[in-house]
Formats: sequence, structure tokens, C-alpha cells
Amino acid sequence: MRKIKTVDAVGQVLCHDITKIVPGEFKGRAFKKGHVVREEDIPVLLSLGKDNLYVWEKTKGMVHENDGAIFLKEISAGENLEFSEIKEGKIDFISSIDGMLKIDVDTLFKLNCIDDIMMSTLHNNFEVKKGTKVAGTRVIPLLIEEEKLQEAKNIVGAKKIVNVVPFKPKKVGIVTTGNEVYHKRIVDKFGPIIENKVVKYNCEILGQTICPDDKEIIKKAIENFINQGAELICCTGGMSVDPDDVTPTAIKETGASLVTYGSPILPGAMFLLAYHGEVPIMGIPGCAMYNKTTVFDVILPRLLIDEKLTKADIAAYGHGGLCMNCEVCTYPACNFAKI
Repeated sequence: MRKIKTVDAVGQVLCHDITKIVPGEFKGRAFKKGHVVREEDIPVLLSLGKDNLYVWEKTKGMVHENDGAIFLKEISAGENLEFSEIKEGKIDFISSIDGMLKIDVDTLFKLNCIDDIMMSTLHNNFEVKKGTKVAGTRVIPLLIEEEKLQEAKNIVGAKKIVNVVPFKPKKVGIVTTGNEVYHKRIVDKFGPIIENKVVKYNCEILGQTICPDDKEIIKKAIENFINQGAELICCTGGMSVDPDDVTPTAIKETGASLVTYGSPILPGAMFLLAYHGEVPIMGIPGCAMYNKTTVFDVILPRLLIDEKLTKADIAAYGHGGLCMNCEVCTYPACNFAKI
């Protein structure tokens, strides 16, 4: 870059965007990189506080901010992303699908430890819609050393920091337990809630079986759904420590491998997750019947991208797993269960 006085800049090519800010009204680009300065631009530039300008003068070993942003995008962007135009040296990453945002958090941290480079993202495991802005990157100065970009490339390697993984609709079996429902003492309200939530992801409901508090009957209902080709089993009711609540035992006796019975997510402490082969079985606590957002809403999307969750995955939710029960729920655009 070469610094010149603005009043002498007619005919020169700007090497960076120039921003205009009107407090409370507007912030954006007034002049684009590559603009050839005209006589009538001079008073406008001066009014923006630009008594001096940088014009492009290529220097060996240095990379312009726009080219640096493109480089960072290319090494870090994974699947199902679209990109904004470069504006003020920054590129935004935009989801091209509905899906789950996956961020390589460790590599992102290492990238941001390099001087003059930044990348900002939404939280890992954020459920996003098509068109959601999920990340942005740029270099900090107008010019950056090539060696810093090479360091970034070496850190990222063959991995990609930002990906959006599409949801895979599954065949779902719902097993509802409880003598009070089975004997029609009360009307089941749990099944419809689960059905509404999974249908939102285009899942197919194979059916709902209502069982008494009988371990063998519950076990048989789960096995029947698996034999019908269920790819996800949702068990509702019978998840507490009451003597009549035998759902967890029934799930284990199907031969399923228990991941966890209990979670550090509130609402949702009595949550159970197990796998019968590759089929996840969820024991969903009663809180999901009356709280708008619970452990079920947090874990379900991850199962629908075929993640096989571990005890450590569930334990990680302890930091941030406390719902604030806001009067107006904005989940997932809030701090609840962000890891």
C-alpha cells in the first residue's frame, strides 16, 4: 500500500473498503475496494474523516485483506455453506440447508491464536435454518504476511472448521407407559407432544403403544417397534425413581447398551439414552410434557444427524445446561445447552 493525501487521490485505485457510519441509522460500505477515485468523491471522503488514503501497491510476501479472507474461507469452510460477498474485508458463512452446525472448537481456538486472523462462529451443535449466518472470518490489518496464512493452513490441515450436517428423518416408535394412561384414568398428552416434535424433522411415526407399568410389556413394545424397522424409540413415562416406574429397567432388558440414566440438563435430569445396536432409545422424563424446551429438544437433533452420543457428550452439557425458563422462549437462540 502507498499512503497519499485524499486531495491528491483522483485517478488512484482504493485498496480497501471505506465505511460510512451514521449513529443509530446506518453502517456500511461507502466506497468499495478497487474504486477509482473521482473529483466528486473528494469532499465525500473528507467528510468521512479520510484525509489520507491507501492505494494499492503490491508487495512481495504480503496479502490483501480480501484475498486473506478468501484464503481463510477456503481452508475452513466445509459442507452445506454459502458465502456473502466480501465486505470491508470480511466473508460471512451462511447455511444452505436446515441442519446441525458442527464446529471444530479446538481448531477454531488455535486459528484465533494466530496474530491478525479471526474467525467467529455460532455455538457448536446449534440447530440452524437455511439462510442462517453461522460464521464470519477476516484478517485484521489491510495487509497480512503470507507466512501467517500458511500457519493457519497448517493448523487446519485436512479438517474443516465449519460444517452444517443435514437432518436425516427417521422412523419413530413411541412407547408410552403408566397405569393411569393404560387404564384410561387420564388422557395421554405425552405422545402427541413427542409426535409433533419429531414430525417437525419429517420423521415418520410408526405408531404409539400405550403400556401399563409392567416391565415385560414395555420391553415387548420396544422390541416390536425395532422389529418393524424403527430407527428411533421414544419412551415416555415411568422415568422417575418411584417403585412403579420400570421403564429404565425394561429398556436395559431389551439388550440395549445404556449410555446414561440421568443428565446435567434442567429440565431433563431423569433422561435416559441407550442404543439397541444402532437404534437410539430415549427415556424422556415428564418435564417434556409441560416445559417448552427440555433435554429432548437438545438431544433429538443430534440423533437425527446420526451422532452416536457418549456419556462424555451428555456430561458436557452441565456447563450451560440450566434453562432460564424465560417468559418468551427463544431457543435455540439463547444460552441454554450450548457446548
